[in-house]
Amino acid sequence: MKQLSLKISAVALLALAASCGKPGNGGQLVGDYNQMTYRPPVPLGMVYVPSGVLKMGASDEDVRGKNDAMIRTSQLTGFYMDATEISNAEYRQFTTWVRDSTAHQILGDVIDDPNGGQRLDMAKKINWKDADLQDQLAQLYTPAEQTGWGKKEYANSKLVYHYEVYNYRENVANPSQSGNNFKEVHDIAIYPDTTVWVRQLTYSYNEPIAMQYNWFPSFNNYPVVGVNWHQAQAFCNWRTMLWKQDREKNKMYFEGEFRLPNEMQWEWAARGGRTESPYPWGGPYLVNKKGCYLANFKPQRGNYAADGGLYTVPVDRYWPNDYGLYNMAGNVAEWTSSSYFAVAYQTVADINPNIEYKMRESDPQWMKRKVIRGGSWRDVAFYLQNSTRDYEYADTAKAYIGFRCIYQEIFPALTNRR
Repeated sequence: MKQLSLKISAVALLALAASCGKPGNGGQLVGDYNQMTYRPPVPLGMVYVPSGVLKMGASDEDVRGKNDAMIRTSQLTGFYMDATEISNAEYRQFTTWVRDSTAHQILGDVIDDPNGGQRLDMAKKINWKDADLQDQLAQLYTPAEQTGWGKKEYANSKLVYHYEVYNYRENVANPSQSGNNFKEVHDIAIYPDTTVWVRQLTYSYNEPIAMQYNWFPSFNNYPVVGVNWHQAQAFCNWRTMLWKQDREKNKMYFEGEFRLPNEMQWEWAARGGRTESPYPWGGPYLVNKKGCYLANFKPQRGNYAADGGLYTVPVDRYWPNDYGLYNMAGNVAEWTSSSYFAVAYQTVADINPNIEYKMRESDPQWMKRKVIRGGSWRDVAFYLQNSTRDYEYADTAKAYIGFRCIYQEIFPALTNRR
């Protein structure tokens, strides 16, 4: 027994000697902390919408809306939001990227990926005016005899964005199933529908704006329209991918994703920190003390130009609300991620409320309704109110619906935003 005690004591002495010179915890519970000194950058063109308490719903004496948007108090976590609606120029960056990536794929322009495998060489420039290159990419063009213009043109229908997302919520609901069952694959034709200006404004001559709106330089800073909900979702995925690739390239921490705001986030941002105000600027009036209209909508029984805009106006026109967000009322209505149900405000949670439904092709049309907010250049003042709810079908594109993104950090407390 004495010999065993001596051996144990020797082992203890060796352990003590081995620990000399090294910091210890003294046998105390001190925790194993992951300290981060990295402060994520603010996404360009976005402003911070702080956490807060939203009194959502028709709190501004809206008789019709009280049946659809019951007054409810909820707590929302802060997020970044685009200060303006997504413009034609910004959306064109997306379509150009898809066009070039499709060409690189056909041409076989790949490079070795540092993380393994290969990826497209997007840094390699493509001279689209080169005749030999056009011959190699003939499958992307419409022949001259079929264009109606007498010359070969790029077929915008070939702009298809492929992406895959993991449905975390479905995995939580069905933990026994394989992870591959929750992967969603999307192939989205992403070029805006330019015919909306003609199809939706019948008995009217709008061919010039239909043919120029999405590409002519004068419309660069105007809100993109003619995009459906699926295209807006694809844009958000692409923007996240672009942001993530740059973070990884510079060995930076990737902390969130771009997406459409849900309905309650949109309303919280639109109110600009004001409680129970009818409009983003407060209200109750639609003009300032000089008699100037504060938004682009349909005033005076249809005098569209009275507010300074016959159709849409540039995304940074009119005064922003108290959070620095432009055109949260008027100009174009905006897609949200939320599914439209009349009883949504009565059923959502008190913290970060939202209702989203994963649509299937076999679903009836009424289940494919998505909430749009803010009203547009063609709407009367009722639709400009913070509490007014409206919807459109997800596969529908309109000349008066656009969108903007939000960016929500996964761990907002780590960034100490104020």
